[in-house]
Amino acid sequence: MCTFWESLSCFKPSYILIYYRQNFNILNLFFYGFLPRIFQCQKVHILGICISGNQVHVHAAGHRNGFQAEPERRDMPPETICKIVRQHNKVPVPDEDMGKLLEIAKDYTKVKNYVYQRYGGIRSLPKLYPGYTVQNEMTRSGLRESLGLPSVYFYLAIFDALGDIKSQWAGTKAAVLRAIDCNESLDEEEKHFLRYILKVSQALEAVLDFSSPQLPGKLKQQYDQLSAAVDIHKAENYLRRQIRKHHAKPHTDQADRFSVSMKAYRYGDHGIYIAAKEKRKRIFIPLTDANCYTRQISLHLYPEENRLELRIPIDVAAKKHPDYERCVGISLGMEAMITTDEGHRYGEELGKYQSRLSGWIREQNTIYNKNRDANPGRKKYYANKQRLEEQLHGYINQELNRFLREERPAVVYLPRLARPNGVSRIKKVNYSMSMWQRGYIRERLTLKCREQSVELAEVPGKGISRECSSCGAQGSRKEGRFLCPQCGYAGDGGENTARNAKKRGTTGAAGI
Repeated sequence: MCTFWESLSCFKPSYILIYYRQNFNILNLFFYGFLPRIFQCQKVHILGICISGNQVHVHAAGHRNGFQAEPERRDMPPETICKIVRQHNKVPVPDEDMGKLLEIAKDYTKVKNYVYQRYGGIRSLPKLYPGYTVQNEMTRSGLRESLGLPSVYFYLAIFDALGDIKSQWAGTKAAVLRAIDCNESLDEEEKHFLRYILKVSQALEAVLDFSSPQLPGKLKQQYDQLSAAVDIHKAENYLRRQIRKHHAKPHTDQADRFSVSMKAYRYGDHGIYIAAKEKRKRIFIPLTDANCYTRQISLHLYPEENRLELRIPIDVAAKKHPDYERCVGISLGMEAMITTDEGHRYGEELGKYQSRLSGWIREQNTIYNKNRDANPGRKKYYANKQRLEEQLHGYINQELNRFLREERPAVVYLPRLARPNGVSRIKKVNYSMSMWQRGYIRERLTLKCREQSVELAEVPGKGISRECSSCGAQGSRKEGRFLCPQCGYAGDGGENTARNAKKRGTTGAAGI
């Protein structure tokens, strides 16, 4: 068994579209662009996919019939991670060149919104997989000719939009599944039948098209068995109502970014040449570094500052640290980001950064609501919000790096806690809790631990903050301090929680 990126590294595709086909019961991968080293359409068994933030981790098992690829490369490291690197312009981008890039970004956005509008609806679901139908129809639509957009940008915009639509459908199915689970008027047979319809793509497409599903072999037998125990008309009508309720067509107003394939750029002269809309014309951007990449690039424009940013996915090897041998228990907090079982604190300024962000958003929303009729616009709001979020995220990443560098853990034990709810009578406190970056912190910690070959183990978090780490009795926590009435232990609440996390982890209570 090898990692997916290992087996994929020899193909070097310019675009990858991953989709699920129920009749094969596997993930089928279709590669678009130059594929000089693939002999035919490939099918791979996928065992697991984890997409989080800027990193993708996919595991694949051996080859199915018809899969022909070059032998596995032995020089690839056993554990690789895909992450994003950034490149920046060395000198301010001239207004003329920035205008040309913004024109491409604007047309790129128009293509995406056209695809959203035309194929983001319920009746277009059968066309999304594998996407050839959409590609052919968009080619015949004449939109590319009317915009004068080069094909290297036009088709990337189409597949970017298709990816967003599929993500929207994944969210819709998850929301419908939650609604089914919470509906007390449905019995178990009806819930089972509805879950089956959501799982089998052909069945779902037929329900949305008001037709009978045409299923092969065992899938047909399963469908007949499940449908015999329920009122099909009632169940399908309920499913259609729920999908109409939760599904919405995507839309974007971000006309300041677009993707660039390898055919649309080249490195040279300590910079990068990017294809313009004019034939045989390229825009030269001097860069701050001399690194060259052969990947699809995401180009982000900042016209107010006459700068741009290139975001490139690359494969990096997970680092090995022989001196990382400790077991560390941690707890996450709103004021201090991380507290360890030894009382070390990291990210003590987190509360200030979060208060600054939440206070500013609350203030701006109040101003906007007062002037809503005047339509003041939100462009500056989103730009300033992004700037504050980037400052906060930069601080979080800096402190997480410092935590791993100074603690040198082999295993990190983290409590698995429920999502926090605003329960304070003070709206300001509830607003700050809603803005807590706990999810982002956990996501970045997970990825950074993977980069450094550190195991991150979750332990059951029920009652962990009120359990005394010294004697195990139930204590009280107030204003960040923990006090045990049984043994008299008193200390920092975060440290007590971290000690309990380490204790539960080392005694075998850790779980995924």
